[in-house]
Amino acid sequence: MRKGLIQSLMTFGSWTLVSRVLGLVRDIVLGVVFGPSAATDAFFVAFKIPNFLRRLFAEGAFQQAFVPVLSATRHSGGDAAVRALYARVTGCLGVVLLALTLLAMWGSPVLINVFAPGFAADSAQLALAGDLLRLTFPYLLLIALTAAAGAVLNTYDSFGPPAFAPVLLNLCLIGAALYLAPRMEIGVMALALAVPLAGLLQLLSQLPFLWRRGLLAWPRIDWNDAGVRRILRLMGPTVFSTSVQQINLLLDTILASFLIVGSISWLYWSDRLMEFPLGVFGIALATVMLPRLSAEHAANDPVRFNLTLDWALRVSFVLMLPATAALVVLASPMLATLFQYGRFTPADVAAASWSLMAYGIGLMGFVLVKVLVPGYFSRQNTKGPVRCAIIAMIVNMVLSITLVWLLFDTKIAHAGLALATAMAAWVNAGLLYQGLRREGVHQPLAGWGRLLGQILLATGVMVAVLIGPASQLEFWLDQGVLGRVVALTGMIIMGVVVYFGSLYALGVRPASLKAPNAGHG
Repeated sequence: MRKGLIQSLMTFGSWTLVSRVLGLVRDIVLGVVFGPSAATDAFFVAFKIPNFLRRLFAEGAFQQAFVPVLSATRHSGGDAAVRALYARVTGCLGVVLLALTLLAMWGSPVLINVFAPGFAADSAQLALAGDLLRLTFPYLLLIALTAAAGAVLNTYDSFGPPAFAPVLLNLCLIGAALYLAPRMEIGVMALALAVPLAGLLQLLSQLPFLWRRGLLAWPRIDWNDAGVRRILRLMGPTVFSTSVQQINLLLDTILASFLIVGSISWLYWSDRLMEFPLGVFGIALATVMLPRLSAEHAANDPVRFNLTLDWALRVSFVLMLPATAALVVLASPMLATLFQYGRFTPADVAAASWSLMAYGIGLMGFVLVKVLVPGYFSRQNTKGPVRCAIIAMIVNMVLSITLVWLLFDTKIAHAGLALATAMAAWVNAGLLYQGLRREGVHQPLAGWGRLLGQILLATGVMVAVLIGPASQLEFWLDQGVLGRVVALTGMIIMGVVVYFGSLYALGVRPASLKAPNAGHG
């Protein structure tokens, strides 16, 4: 029997929660030690480029293409076939990414000009960003191999080790900021050195678990292997369709490089807070769903496939719709509590709160995309998501350019970029869902209308309770660390109690959200 969805989700989600909490600590440390500045903007761009490609080739397109093929290989050939496929995939993937890494390190100034053309106006910032990119880019190779190992473990319902790996990145960056940066002439160089070290540690952390299951194998280069060819065919369109959010965020960075100093940093910290619930729930749920749906498709069980997908959508709305509302309402209190220390000023809180509210509007859309895309890729269907992704990206580009043009001379132009990205996420999610319905893959079970009404009403009650104290920005800025933490914690607890209490009063019971039983793997 395969592990239950709830058990898998709790395992992955728990470690992801630890990682995201450490990620918040990391971002607080970066805000206090470095603050929004030209050098900080340069590091964020140098880190975003390999991170962007990581999400395309590692956690995004590669895993979405690799896991279904792995599931089918395990179903037909057992552990020996999986081990052979893993060896050939890592060999081919490794040699391509090694060549790409060397090329990127050699041409780092060109990449900076492409990803942050606004830096051209400041030769010192441009040169610094190029130097930082040479240090950070090897992270892509290491994290892609980590993702390959994690995909194999996920296929065997081992979600803990892959979810733990990002903890190491956060620990390395925190250590570099606190202990190495003060000893260096250019402090952000310490952060760049920590990035590839973290990638190496993340890869090494996965290997013992593969060895214990008898799945560890030396990489082999074999482009003629049927499994490798199948993954490559799936990866082509998958690269684009799974990466629309990242492409949209990258467009934000390009346009923000032309805005006032600090815009890239404000967008970074806003995105990090939005990514917290997205990672803890959305990415965790999508990660455990893909191997489950792939196995159900391989077993030719459309009824169970529909049950799994419908359950994931219900749970997403129950948990993420109120989270979306809370992120918008509590934007300023959260930023003041977490970041307004050291070099992160009240003016930075005000500026970043606009982009956080804008990103927050799209949180539910981002989650739905993560949940719906496995409904396609588990069936090795890549054409549908590509069409949706192209439309969403065009919407984002048009809105981004329009809003930046309208707001260019204001201090909230960066928030226009965040709002465009949020709207594009909703468009992408709507088109993905429409496609699943049209193909007959998802047939909503009974009770959806009533459940949505209950969720919206309970969310409205929660917002009514929180909006008053959350809007008192002067209170949050005037408080010390302890006062802010206590007040924010109290508001979050109050919001959770009010929301779930309202849901219960409206008739929603935990049993109605019980996950479907697992089939045989």
